[in-house]
Amino acid sequence: MIGTMSEQTYDLIVIGGGIAGMVAGTRAAERGLKVAVLEKGEAADYRCNTRWSGGIVHVGYVDPKEPAANIAAGIARNTQGFTDPALGEVLIAQTTKVIDWMRVQGVRFIRTGPLSYLAWTMAPPRALVAGMDWKGRGPDVMLRTLTERLRKFGGSLLLGTKVERLAMRDGAVAGVEAGGQMLLAPAVVIADGGFQSNTDMIRRHIMPRPDGVKQRGAETGLGDGIRMAEEAGAAITALDCFYGHLLSRDSMTNEKVWPYPELDAMAVAGIVVDRAGRRFMDEGKGGVHMANMLARSEDPLCATLIMDTPIWEGPGRSARIPANPALERAGGTILRGGTLRELAGAAGLDGDGLETTVAAYNAACASGDFGGLSPARSTEKAKPMPIAKGPFVAIPACAGITYTMGGIRIDRDARVLRPDGSAIPGLYAAGAATGGIEGGPAIGYTGGLSKAAVFGFRAAEHVAGGKQ
Repeated sequence: MIGTMSEQTYDLIVIGGGIAGMVAGTRAAERGLKVAVLEKGEAADYRCNTRWSGGIVHVGYVDPKEPAANIAAGIARNTQGFTDPALGEVLIAQTTKVIDWMRVQGVRFIRTGPLSYLAWTMAPPRALVAGMDWKGRGPDVMLRTLTERLRKFGGSLLLGTKVERLAMRDGAVAGVEAGGQMLLAPAVVIADGGFQSNTDMIRRHIMPRPDGVKQRGAETGLGDGIRMAEEAGAAITALDCFYGHLLSRDSMTNEKVWPYPELDAMAVAGIVVDRAGRRFMDEGKGGVHMANMLARSEDPLCATLIMDTPIWEGPGRSARIPANPALERAGGTILRGGTLRELAGAAGLDGDGLETTVAAYNAACASGDFGGLSPARSTEKAKPMPIAKGPFVAIPACAGITYTMGGIRIDRDARVLRPDGSAIPGLYAAGAATGGIEGGPAIGYTGGLSKAAVFGFRAAEHVAGGKQ
């Protein structure tokens, strides 16, 4: 039976019931603390990004159990030095420990593919189909499992409980105000996610046209934790990046084609053009980067992926949930043409512009010199493939935002820091509400589940007196 608000004094209060909050709450309760996890969702299967995720725990697209040097290289490759070194060290050293702890709690993992980062996928994995498929899948089962363990250790999950503000006393945390009641605790963990569903915040910090970007997550991240931490004196990192993917533009109206399949692999192999048939961003920097660039543009619904049959049959089938054939089966728009001009007509693009763009791109593929393209093209993440063999394929695209990357500044124990670097006594944060690990000029992504679980765990350990 879910806990109630009858007890109003705790050792630890956790705001948010995603992976960060449930790991923090369960571990703290296991350590003997009296814990309440406050979740604003009212149903037992409350919506949250964790529950809707793919359930893959990796660090910089590397198996967390690989040698530390390999993981560090993965972080560096993806963030280009942006990640706070101290926080990166914790991720490298602690992700394996947290995976092993979760397995002891009853969470199951399986490998879902040959690539390194697929070694630790929560079981059972989602089906290889387009659209929603989260009920009874790994992340859903994981949250239910940790809820049972939280209760077994004497903790409470209080559903339908929205926190309005932190209670502070002499510069230290004293509890929270939730539902008109004061819940007292000397320690609070903010774990309520980012601000991806707060239209005003994302317009102010990330993109001019939020209405042209698809909400790819559970739409529960409103930035409340970031706001409350800032009101308590916390330092806030840059808030200008998000984790997301390129999606079919049909996702704006067709619920069957999101959150999967993503279109990233085809965009990295081919090109993305605007309505004039011109490239306008560096496809080689990957799907997360492209989603951000498209979202930042004045016309976020202008993009069309252009490829030929080898790209459609190769990278189009390479993702774990491949666009070929999942997107077409789900009713997503796939346009074809025997010539580029025919394709341009079908896609509503300028034919001269598309032919000129593809000719320059194919010449770069032949010479290996992509620096002369405008914009220049990176090749580190994947080898660009020529667009030469028909029938040619076009997919109208949009950006999908899953969670924001910036937020509350923390230290290696998940303690919330002031602008001067000192810690706010009793205040902790974990997951997408925090900054300093992902984002930066490279819009680097290291893995949302790993950073959430690790720093949720670190917060619990520190509150319980187990600082390591």
